[in-house]
Amino acid sequence: MERKIMDIKRKSSTLNLIALTCSALLFGCGSDGKDGEDGKDGVVGVNIDSTATLSANISTASVTDGLITINFDLTNANGVAVLGLTKDHDLRFGIAQLTRVSETMGDTEVDRGFNWQAYINAEKTPNPDWIPEGESHINPSNQYQANVEKAADCDECFLDNGDGSYAYTYQVNIAEVTEPLTVTYSADSTQRATLELELPQVTANAFLDWQPSSESSEGIQTRDVVSIETCYTCHQVESLALHGGRRIAIENCASCHTSTSGDPESGNSVEFTYMIHAIHKGNERMTSTADGMVPAPYKIIGYGGGIHDYGKVMFPQGPAADCSSCHVEGEGAPADADLFKADLSNTACVGCHTEKPSQNHSSTNCIGCHNSTDTYPGTGSAEKRHFDVMKAYSDARAMSVEFSNIGLTADGKIKFDLQIIDAAGTAIAGEFINQGTRVVVAWDSDKDYPAYNDASYSNRRIKLSEGTYDANSKTFTITGNNFDMPNDADGKTFELWSAVEVCFNKGGYGVAEVMMTECSDNTRSIEVKEEAYHFVWSGTGMDADAQAATRRSIIDTTKCQGCHNQEVFHYDNGVNCQTCHTSDKTTKSDDSYPGGKKPTSFAYKAHAAEGHYLKYAGVESGTVLKTDCMTCHTDDGIKLGRVSDRVWRFGHKTSGEDIWVSSDVGTCLSCHQKYLSDAGASHIVTNGGILDGTSEEDVQTRASEACSTCHTPEQLMSLHAH
Repeated sequence: MERKIMDIKRKSSTLNLIALTCSALLFGCGSDGKDGEDGKDGVVGVNIDSTATLSANISTASVTDGLITINFDLTNANGVAVLGLTKDHDLRFGIAQLTRVSETMGDTEVDRGFNWQAYINAEKTPNPDWIPEGESHINPSNQYQANVEKAADCDECFLDNGDGSYAYTYQVNIAEVTEPLTVTYSADSTQRATLELELPQVTANAFLDWQPSSESSEGIQTRDVVSIETCYTCHQVESLALHGGRRIAIENCASCHTSTSGDPESGNSVEFTYMIHAIHKGNERMTSTADGMVPAPYKIIGYGGGIHDYGKVMFPQGPAADCSSCHVEGEGAPADADLFKADLSNTACVGCHTEKPSQNHSSTNCIGCHNSTDTYPGTGSAEKRHFDVMKAYSDARAMSVEFSNIGLTADGKIKFDLQIIDAAGTAIAGEFINQGTRVVVAWDSDKDYPAYNDASYSNRRIKLSEGTYDANSKTFTITGNNFDMPNDADGKTFELWSAVEVCFNKGGYGVAEVMMTECSDNTRSIEVKEEAYHFVWSGTGMDADAQAATRRSIIDTTKCQGCHNQEVFHYDNGVNCQTCHTSDKTTKSDDSYPGGKKPTSFAYKAHAAEGHYLKYAGVESGTVLKTDCMTCHTDDGIKLGRVSDRVWRFGHKTSGEDIWVSSDVGTCLSCHQKYLSDAGASHIVTNGGILDGTSEEDVQTRASEACSTCHTPEQLMSLHAH
């Protein structure tokens, strides 16, 4: 059809030309007109003001007499050109140089590696209206801050090529930067150009590293330490859209948060390495004084005077000494992922540990002692000292737990034998095992675990010291004396869950190697990680031929441990919290909760945990957005209507008295009870939900929930997900 249209256009043009020629002859006017030629094909693209997705790419950069010109293009998620960008959109550019840094320590010049130094800087004076009265751990003072330049400030700098590609020439001349800081341009040094474009509906960042002298982006000096994808292990993407949502790329952050940058209202450094370590140390950031260790919270005064107190942050990674939480090495890792092992900078050390982590430290030159080559005995580099903490965990992870001889005592109590096995398959002796640690017994683990009133978790957890120990076979025999076996035990799936810990020396000054050590007040104990042992009960013991039933898929524990690592809260052998924190567990007195009784089920604790962003509660930690169910849940984890016989215990919102609610209702209330309106309650009851049960039996008799009819997983995701 297109070709036919073109042919018609050509014929029409020819006829028109003939007519014009005839007219010209009649009037005696000459003409040398030609047939009309095909026009240029139009550019296929989408307008920038209507695109829902946006990606920016800086393709090339060059420097001429200190002036930088970059070429970049914009596309949408389908690779289609985005057209119509102008200088008056919110378009900004930054530029920094990767500079070798040295520091004078006494009479010695010490190499500190490479750091980004921005060319665009401003000196900032503290705004007295932004300084909170009576705030501690701040010291208002003049500070330099790196910045970016706006395309809108220059009429000649921006060029639209009309095809989704653009060019920009920087306003700053990088060969002439002397104010407020002198930055000496070197064509042999790596330069980083950054772009940030914020539209009302979408944001894009981009960067390019290149060496002007070779015009190359390959084989040049780099400083790429951490990938933003690693940050997304704990953070949702939205939570790291900073400075009003404009800045989303870690490379752009690093080249602006330079060593010369500080916050004037607090007086604290905002250098990227320092800032990130100080923030994540959070409420455990301490400094040593003559009176002992005291909190040293990292604080920043935001634009407009808002205070960001990172002393309230609870870093979920446990133990915090695991550098690999952020510094991920291996295939696909950033080029400089192992830089934390280089013993070059004190910045990260001081950011985390402060300038005085103990009374033994009188200098901020941490790596003067903590390095791999110094002969000062026993101190160890940062890598060794952190690895010393982690070695106990890695050794314990290679161990296992073995249960055997599961049966009943003469008076009908469950009993079993337990051994802790090392990596070589040998049983570990009792003196290396913390006998104050426990084993938990449960049944109906494929459903919702034992009813709290039948066998509370406090009675189902048994210390090793409550059992007996055979030194010859290195075996503990454990008996569940504090609870009764269920009358209908036959055919039920049971689990034995170990929270047993093995002792290690603490490492530190003068310790050559961390190893398993006889337990004492001077050792630390680490849990042996092992999946819960499941089996089917028959008669007086385990039915070896029966297949244990599996619990429905609700949460993905790998997602939990991706953020929490080795330690979640307590009993850190996986994420077995619901073994104890059952849906019918008694509520807890808490004046801060409506009615004075706070739920204690695992669902409530997970949804409301400090650090988990609960949209309507105002926690706003920025870590995860709990309205995104898939942060923790499996693909099938939010389906309603699967457990109609489950009953939840809550406290009444006004009186605090125990109320029992039906299955799907309890699931929703674990988040929404605080905000449940009369209209919402009426909707629940109208559709068969129970909000006023007097007992489990009462709820099970009356409940006829129809929630899943409308509230499908797809509909729930649509309501909750961003």
